[in-house]
Amino acid sequence: MSLPPGFLDELRSRTSLGQVVGRKVMWDQRKSSQGKGDLWAPCPFHHEKTASFHVDDRKGFYYCFGCHAKGDAISFVKETENVSFIEAVEILAGECGMTMPARDPRAQEKQDHRTELAEVMERAVQFFRLSLNTGAAAAARDYVARRGLDGAALERWEIGFAPDGWQNLWDHLRGKGVGEDLILGAGLAKPSSKGGKPYDTFRNRIIFPIRDVRGRAIAFGGRAMDPNDNAKYLNSPETALFDKGRSLYNHGPARQAAGQGQPLIVAEGYMDVIALAEGGFGACVAPLGTAVTEHQLQLLWRISDEPIIALDGDTAGLRAAMRVVDLALPLLEAGKSLRFALMPEGKDPDDLIRGEGPAAVQSVLDQAMPMVRLLWQRETEGKIFDSPERKAALDKSLREKIRLIRDPSIRAHYGAEIKDLRWQLFRPARKPRAPWQPRGSWKPAPAPASSTTKASLLASGGQDAHTRLRIEVILATAIAAPDVIVQFEQDFEDLDCRDPDHAALRSLILRHGIVQPESLTDRIIEALGPGPLEKLHALRHVAISPCVRRPGDVELAEMTLAEELAKLKAHRGLTAEIAEAEEELAGQTDEAVTWRLAQAAEARNRATRSQNEDKSVFDIADNGARVDRTEREAFEAIMAGIKFERKRR
Repeated sequence: MSLPPGFLDELRSRTSLGQVVGRKVMWDQRKSSQGKGDLWAPCPFHHEKTASFHVDDRKGFYYCFGCHAKGDAISFVKETENVSFIEAVEILAGECGMTMPARDPRAQEKQDHRTELAEVMERAVQFFRLSLNTGAAAAARDYVARRGLDGAALERWEIGFAPDGWQNLWDHLRGKGVGEDLILGAGLAKPSSKGGKPYDTFRNRIIFPIRDVRGRAIAFGGRAMDPNDNAKYLNSPETALFDKGRSLYNHGPARQAAGQGQPLIVAEGYMDVIALAEGGFGACVAPLGTAVTEHQLQLLWRISDEPIIALDGDTAGLRAAMRVVDLALPLLEAGKSLRFALMPEGKDPDDLIRGEGPAAVQSVLDQAMPMVRLLWQRETEGKIFDSPERKAALDKSLREKIRLIRDPSIRAHYGAEIKDLRWQLFRPARKPRAPWQPRGSWKPAPAPASSTTKASLLASGGQDAHTRLRIEVILATAIAAPDVIVQFEQDFEDLDCRDPDHAALRSLILRHGIVQPESLTDRIIEALGPGPLEKLHALRHVAISPCVRRPGDVELAEMTLAEELAKLKAHRGLTAEIAEAEEELAGQTDEAVTWRLAQAAEARNRATRSQNEDKSVFDIADNGARVDRTEREAFEAIMAGIKFERKRR
């Protein structure tokens, strides 16, 4: 029925939600403030002792903090009176003296037609239930008995049987005076292509009635008794009553059980739902033999904020779970998500509960994983990430999935969780390294007592200023243009940051700058506060860096990082070779050698203290890196001392 604009707004303004709800509940006088329209009561939608149901009479909305039911006066009447939307509007309009607009004759005709179809469906339910007790249904009775269903369970679920024959149901309904158009319109029979009498849709099948949330029979599901039948399970065709993508098996009872605090479980088939419900898991539904649709997801979220998808423990079950993940990502909202409980391999919920009991099912449900973990599992399971290209492909795939999430807050939290998982995958535990020990395979031996003088000339306590300044420029460059981090991931991994602030920044750059670089600065401030960043950018050599002054310039950042990292590598190589030379000359006390080494060390120190090194002349080292010529001369002086000593020997 079409209502004129403004009718519902006027109806809501005339209606007191407090009075409407007050007919169904007893207000908690201690928590309620009648004068302010702030009212509290035990929830009418689920059993509870405390007053968690809140009504804001001034705004006209209610919300339950227990079962999360929410709405206005119309939805409250609709749910508590079990009526349609238009019927709820009619009830409220009559109470506040408003005249309902004239009904659209065509809409009324459609409503009447649906009512007639529902009556035909109830006749079919009774026919199938009676047929299960006939001699022709002996095999069907044996089958349901083997599946653990006794007489009481058959009665509760209204399970029936469609006899093997072309017109059994058709003839029965026609004998009761039901019109042919209604039988065909309800999907109970199909017209013959040969021009003869229509034939039954269900033949030689165990029948499961499908009811809507209001309890009306809207369709049937049939399980074939013939193992050679083309379709093991068959649902009613779509009709004026039945939309397969908008319906759930066991919808009404599951909603009631979920309102009483049970977790909502989504299984794959009718028998899974029945087995779970009989085992004490009353809040369970099934999507009627199809992949879960967007409309069904919305129905699930109206029942529960976090339904558990319980699927078979096989490849097909895992594929079905992945399809649900892809469907759900764009629809996620704050507080609305999914969890996934995968059954043991080769078993479905029905097998598990019959074989091992409800406790085994509960154990699987307790281990249900959040959706982000299943997404991660799909992208990483069975794959090896032993190259930058494979890691980059993983990052790209994950970024594409995260971008599907429309809610920015949820998208950010997914990104953070993925970063944590990525960190755990690519950053295995490392053995602790002594603060003086440089990276690489070479480990200098401790110098003997007689080489104290040479050690003081060649070794510097802690990290020298040359290395520290370059690291600070590298960190600032990455933060200014985080899109380049993925290209230099291994170099950042090898960066030797001995300053605690530097180490913390490097860790956050690796952790957050690859999967979601646009939020790197926010993540650093969130983790460390603004202090370390302010301290870094206050350094003169950082502040004048072109990359810092031109943030986001990816090309400039790439060139800067490549050059600075090459310099660090060359400097690290010089440091290691000088230390090796020191070790080789250990025990020698020749003053000439000592003097030469002292001069080499001093030359090296002058190079590291240079404040204008970018203007110096560079040589190309054997490894292709640019090396400050002063450093090269220092190294050559050391090697000359080594050669001199060898000749002297």
